[in-house]
Amino acid sequence: IQGSYGFAREQAQRRRITRAFEHYLAPSMVSRLAQDPGQLQLGGETRVLTVLFCDVRGFTTLSERMQQDPQGLTRLLNRILTPLSEAVLATGGTIDKFIGDCVMAFWNAPLDDPDHAAHAVEAARRMLADIAALNEALQREGVAGPIAIGIGINTGTCVVGNMGSDRRFDYSALGDSVNLASRLEGACKRYGVGTVIGPDTARALQGRTALIELDRLVVKGRREPASVFTLLAHRRVEDGLYQELSRQHEVALTTYRARRWDEAREGFARCRELEPSLSTLYHLYALRIAEHEREPPPEGWAGETIAAEK
Repeated sequence: IQGSYGFAREQAQRRRITRAFEHYLAPSMVSRLAQDPGQLQLGGETRVLTVLFCDVRGFTTLSERMQQDPQGLTRLLNRILTPLSEAVLATGGTIDKFIGDCVMAFWNAPLDDPDHAAHAVEAARRMLADIAALNEALQREGVAGPIAIGIGINTGTCVVGNMGSDRRFDYSALGDSVNLASRLEGACKRYGVGTVIGPDTARALQGRTALIELDRLVVKGRREPASVFTLLAHRRVEDGLYQELSRQHEVALTTYRARRWDEAREGFARCRELEPSLSTLYHLYALRIAEHEREPPPEGWAGETIAAEK
């Protein structure tokens, strides 16, 4: 009888875990959790996570244009959010929540993922490719478009676990690292890029992924600058063009931060020729240089930029 009771209790626990996580995780990961519940700490724990926020650009405007067709708008939103969600699940991530047209996800909880930073960036790569494919389909259908997304990714210590009230709770992550990921997503438009990646994520991917440093950014709510990067999803680290761009870009940033404006201007112009997809970024630096020439930065400035918006 004891054995039967223990088996029934174990099966009930597996069913509870399956119900709790079936909407957040890929089926294979839910199965792993159900088979070995000891991997899970539901009460909350401190872990290093890689957190991703993905927001659909201009969706409010699109909603206003389609306000006479709410069903069509809902179908379109589902067509956008479905591939974004699948990119998270396919790379072993956990979907935290949907906030309107924004997806929040994280890696390295509830199951351990030693390469969580790389998997989050791979999810971003998939998201960008899937949205590009969706835009082609929307153009053929004459529905709407183009759809653009902004992705913020950051790695750091978070509190993760079941959060909410006694009646309703979700498996979620909190912490300053989560807030920074959200702020980085909001910075995509400033630089004209699809991804803005935090320093610890970039450090974990050094030499493996084609990244370019965007800026030393002081986001709202923080005092210290963070070196932020973007993913060149169409490049590989072994590409000769990427290696040349990376070298030239680093030189241009160094001269900019040393206030050698003429050299920096020429350097960023060369980079713009090498990588036209970063034209907005290099135009931004040209404007900054002109502004600094008119009004030099204060003493102690080391190239940082203070973000005015969230």
